[in-house]
Amino acid sequence: MTAETPRPGSRRLLIAGGGLPSLALALALKQARGDVVEAVFLVRAYRTTLPRFGASAPVDTGTMAVERRVSATFKDLPGGQVLGPTFDYTHRLVDFALAADTASEPAAEAEPRADAGTCPRVTDLLAQDGLIEASPPDDGAPVGDLTREPVDYPADRALRLQALARGDEGFVLGLAYSTQRGYGRTHPFVGEIRVGAVAVEFVPEELGFAVPLGRVRLTECQMVNQFKGSGAAAPQFTRGYGLSFGQSERKAMAMALVDRALRAEELGEPVASPAQDQEFVLAHCDSLQATGFVEHLKLPHYVDFQAELELVRRLRAEFERKTETVEMQEAAE
Repeated sequence: MTAETPRPGSRRLLIAGGGLPSLALALALKQARGDVVEAVFLVRAYRTTLPRFGASAPVDTGTMAVERRVSATFKDLPGGQVLGPTFDYTHRLVDFALAADTASEPAAEAEPRADAGTCPRVTDLLAQDGLIEASPPDDGAPVGDLTREPVDYPADRALRLQALARGDEGFVLGLAYSTQRGYGRTHPFVGEIRVGAVAVEFVPEELGFAVPLGRVRLTECQMVNQFKGSGAAAPQFTRGYGLSFGQSERKAMAMALVDRALRAEELGEPVASPAQDQEFVLAHCDSLQATGFVEHLKLPHYVDFQAELELVRRLRAEFERKTETVEMQEAAE
C-alpha cells in the first residue's frame, strides 16, 4: 500500500467508501458514470466481500512526512509554514489553455527550512502551558465500529468521529458553516492543518510486535475553539478534530468544526442547534443511507397512494355535504 494521490471524485469516494486502493475506486467511479454516491454504493458492497483479519494500530500523525502544513494561529512555529500544493492562492478563472492538452508548467517549490523535519502540533505547544484542554488519554478501552454494530445514542466521541470521517462532505460542510453563522457558535481558529503520508502498522497476535503495511496519505485538522473556565478551573481553549483520506482540507476542517459542536453537552453548553444534536448529525450524514431513503420514493407506491386518494375523496365529500347543509340553513333563515 502506497500513499497515492486520488483525483477529486475518487478522493470523495475514498473518504465515503472506506480507503480502498485507487484502482477499485476508479473502476467504481467509471461504472457509476461519475456519480460519486452510486460509486460509494459499489465500493461499500465490495468491501463486504473482503476478508477482515484485524485492525491496524492507530496511526501517528506526529511522524507524518509533511507535504503541506499551515497554521492560522501562529505565524512562526517550529517546522514553519509549508504551503505545499493548494488552490488557495490561485485565480478562480477557467484555463482554456488546458483544451490544447499541453504539458503544464511545473509547480514552484520552496526551499526547505532547516527545521522542516520537526513539526510539533500547535495544540501540543499550547498544551505545554495549559492553554488548551488536555488530549483525552488512551485508556486501552475497545473502540466501537459503526460499520459492524448499530449506533446507540448517546454515542461516544470515537463513534461520532467515525461517522463524520465517512460522512458526506457537503452535509458536514453545511453543518460546519451553520456553526459559524450562530447555530452553535464555537468561535474557531485553525490551529493547524497538515497533509502528508503516515505509516500504517499491524500487530499480529502470533508475533506481538508491529509490522509495517505501507503508508497512507491523510489530512489532519486541529481546530482551536472558544475557551471555557469556572470558579474551580482556569480558562482553556477547547478542541475540535478532523481527519480525512487524501488531501481533503475542506472536509477535515468541516469535520473538526462539527466535532466541537457535538461536544456541547460534554462541555456544559446548551444543545440548541442541529450541529450540536448528535442523533440529527449521525443519522443523516451518510450519503448512502440518505440516497437510499430518498430514492426509494421512485419505487411503486400504488397501494399507499390509492388509500390516501380514497381518504381525500371521502373527506372532500363530507366537506361538500357540510357546506351544502350550511348554505341551505342560511337560505332558510
